[in-house]
Amino acid sequence: MIRSILSVGGWTLVSRVTGFARDVVMAAILGAGPIADAFVVAFRLPNHFRAIFGEGAFNTAFVPTYAGLSEAAEAGAARRFADRIFTLMLLVQVVFLALAMPAMPWVVRALAPGFSEDPERFALAVSLTRITFPYLLFMTLVTLFSGLLNAQRRFAVAAGAPVLLNLSMLVAFSLAFLFPNAAYAAAWGVSVSGVLQFALLWWACRRSGIAPSLVPPSLRDPTMTRFFKVLGPAVIGSAGFQIASFADTIIASFLPTGAVSALWYADRLYQLPFGVIAIAAGTVLLPEMSRRIAAGDAAGAHAAQNRAAGFSLALSAPFTIAFLTLPGLIMVALFQRGAFGAEDAARAASVLAAYGLALPAVVLLRSALPSFYARQDTMTPLIASLSAIAINVGFKVVLTGPYGVTGLALATAIGQWVNLAILVVLAWRRGWMAPSRGLGITLVGVTIACAALAVVARYGLSVVEGVVPALPHLREIVVLGALGTAGAIVYGLILLATLRMFGLRLRRA
Repeated sequence: MIRSILSVGGWTLVSRVTGFARDVVMAAILGAGPIADAFVVAFRLPNHFRAIFGEGAFNTAFVPTYAGLSEAAEAGAARRFADRIFTLMLLVQVVFLALAMPAMPWVVRALAPGFSEDPERFALAVSLTRITFPYLLFMTLVTLFSGLLNAQRRFAVAAGAPVLLNLSMLVAFSLAFLFPNAAYAAAWGVSVSGVLQFALLWWACRRSGIAPSLVPPSLRDPTMTRFFKVLGPAVIGSAGFQIASFADTIIASFLPTGAVSALWYADRLYQLPFGVIAIAAGTVLLPEMSRRIAAGDAAGAHAAQNRAAGFSLALSAPFTIAFLTLPGLIMVALFQRGAFGAEDAARAASVLAAYGLALPAVVLLRSALPSFYARQDTMTPLIASLSAIAINVGFKVVLTGPYGVTGLALATAIGQWVNLAILVVLAWRRGWMAPSRGLGITLVGVTIACAALAVVARYGLSVVEGVVPALPHLREIVVLGALGTAGAIVYGLILLATLRMFGLRLRRA
């Protein structure tokens, strides 16, 4: 399983690195002003709906059902189920797209009502969103193809497909001179990437012999009925999480120009460890636990969950320390150039630090959710999610006044920790989660190593800055690279030493 996580994580890392290159170019060209704000809204809108109806909710309902049919050697039933879901998803998305396109001014006004006070920014956001919205149709179908491949333990292609989005947008930026402005170029790059990802995943499914076909979507099929019973709460749960994201955009649209962009750039860095580590672990863990539980191996499912949780926590913890101790250096080194100025970097750095508080929770959340989803229980995560979202949105309203856009990220952190706490308590009480001694040892080792890493970041910065000479446009990058290398060495050595020490004691006991 760890090998599969590394495979998914490796391709996701490639995706995130190319995504980072895309965001650096975007920051330099669009900056953090009104044009960037309009594009961010246009890019976020189809992704919000994709997260609600696509990858989050769909995978939690589809993968266990499909894996169960496959595990029971019902290949024909599994194939029919996939064909019917594919046909139904295509029909729903075509109708949804046809309804949404003419209604786009109202859709944008609902997502970013503050833009209405700036007619030019509002009109640009509407135009850009009409260009990006077809991306939703293709990515919803890509989610189905990814679920099929993941259920067959073929993870690499689905994990690498997002690279096409980044490459497509980079090419679009290079052709920006052909468009009214660079935001239009980026918007077209988004839509083209949806077509490319759809083609790649369909080819991968066809090559594996599992490409779905168009068939009449019979809703009387008992398997379809069970699927929708699981999907309904999952959709509502995913919608709950997206409500918090909608709230971020809505509230930020009323803040001074650049707030929406500050959230975007900080979120891109926050999503790096989340996407590479947490999503990779969750992607592999759900089908693994689903198969084991379907086979009656609950102990094996819990062991897999503990390995995934410990592995993802150990890899993501250094990012938390970096975001909390060095947010200013990170933002200046990575983004401050071109149209992205010092004030933009300072605003985004504050948001990044707040997101750092949320990172451990969202990483562990991805390992906790399969306790429920693998048993086709989507109602409990729904209740936990909606409870956390209510707290999250409440704190957004309270904290935005004194802390501005940073308050939105702080509220996100509070909501994520509440969600995780609810799920862990409920899973523990039901016997659906069994933390092992190894997981406890990993947590102790990570805590000690993080303390050492924080010392390196706190006191090593002035030392490195004193050694590195003044370099035009490169000094902050060199300082960050040197400090990051030193921190990684210290963290890794102390973590390994601590784990070995506690492991030896346990073996003697």
